[in-house]
Amino acid sequence: MLVLLTGFGPFGDVPTNPSELAVRELASRGLPGVDLATEVLPVEIAACVPRMVDLVTRVRPDVVIATGYADRPMLTIERVALNLLDARIPDNSGAQPVGQPVVVGAPTAYLATTPVKAMAAAVRAAGVPCALSLSAGTFACNAVMFAALHHAPEGTRVGFVHVPPLARLGLERLALALEIAARTALSTTEDLVEPAGEPW
Repeated sequence: MLVLLTGFGPFGDVPTNPSELAVRELASRGLPGVDLATEVLPVEIAACVPRMVDLVTRVRPDVVIATGYADRPMLTIERVALNLLDARIPDNSGAQPVGQPVVVGAPTAYLATTPVKAMAAAVRAAGVPCALSLSAGTFACNAVMFAALHHAPEGTRVGFVHVPPLARLGLERLALALEIAARTALSTTEDLVEPAGEPW
């Protein structure tokens, strides 16, 4: 089984992106019993979206766990990706798309194809605060999630995890949470049936 794990590099007032640090940490130690491909994407919408499309179509992973940074109190697993770019700030190239689609002609939204509730529950069971989120935003994180869901081969499980500031959890717990999320996405075929989700 092959997992593709991606993070983002620095942007704006985030000189060190904890999603990049967590992805590099897992890349260095690997996931025993699982083939792992990793990539750190630039926070440039015109570059990160085609890069993700290339990865999911060329690498053809069984599971995609894309990650990014959000200033939230805990780890959040995303349920919905919108076909909408509405950037609050410019990306690293200076682009600031407003009211534009991620993919022209594509549906308005996609749901993650990973078992998001089971992933959140498994992460919490390991002692890491985690919640289900109903908004991946309208910037690069959402764009990458939407593009992966739109272009991934049929049967690929695609999800997105927002990581909080490093000081809130620490690198070891962030890496552990991502490992648990990836392994749960690989092993769980039926998601939990329970209410969950915050608008953030």
